[in-house]
Amino acid sequence: MAEECEYRALFAVDVERSAGRGSPAFLRVREALFAALRESFRRSGIDWDGCLCDDLGDGLRVTAPAGLPKARLIHPLVHELEARLRAHNELAGPLTRVRVRVALHAGEVHVSPDGRVTGRPLEVLARLLDSAPLRRALARAPESATALVVSQHFHEETVCPGRPGIDPASFHATPVTEKEYTGSAWLHVPGRRDLVPAPAAARRARPAEGPRPAPDDRPAAGRVTMKNRASGDAVVNALQNGTQYVRVGGGGE
Repeated sequence: MAEECEYRALFAVDVERSAGRGSPAFLRVREALFAALRESFRRSGIDWDGCLCDDLGDGLRVTAPAGLPKARLIHPLVHELEARLRAHNELAGPLTRVRVRVALHAGEVHVSPDGRVTGRPLEVLARLLDSAPLRRALARAPESATALVVSQHFHEETVCPGRPGIDPASFHATPVTEKEYTGSAWLHVPGRRDLVPAPAAARRARPAEGPRPAPDDRPAAGRVTMKNRASGDAVVNALQNGTQYVRVGGGGE
């Protein structure tokens, strides 16, 4: 009998720069993160005990309960998490501050009787969480506590409809290439609608080019523009005002 799969929403979170903090500080970071997650899930109407959680060491992967509306994983969940981590960071020292990358995806996964989750969607989720665009997005927003990336599939089904609390204009498309995975994704940093990937921002900042003058247009005052062409045995002399004298003949000077 073939294994049956279930469509589930998937959430993953990873702490930025978790290495090198030392065991006491890292344990405090984990405690703060897990406490913020549990309370954020509760306030978002998501049954924490009904989720299937996998401890990633410096993060967590969560398989949401079957039938959960995916929109709740963005709003209010991500915004609740942002608020709680910011509140923690205001009182935390440098070693115990918590800033996280968050990834969202959804798809058909296999859930075993003992609660183990397997399937290709988990691989996609892992690549999104570890992607360079997501890391850069969080690095460019030092005042933020979270940066979010959602898969193209999640974006189409959950962000595009413009549900309450979710502003499609605050998500920005980005290509993702990590290991064997290549695809499209969407970035979001709470409270940062100005977060646009650098190449796109550079294109918009570039001044528009004006129309090029026709070859016979008179150049603007104070500028010298000359186009000289001669063939055969000829000498071309040009003065500053653009007047040209052409002498065709035998010897050169």
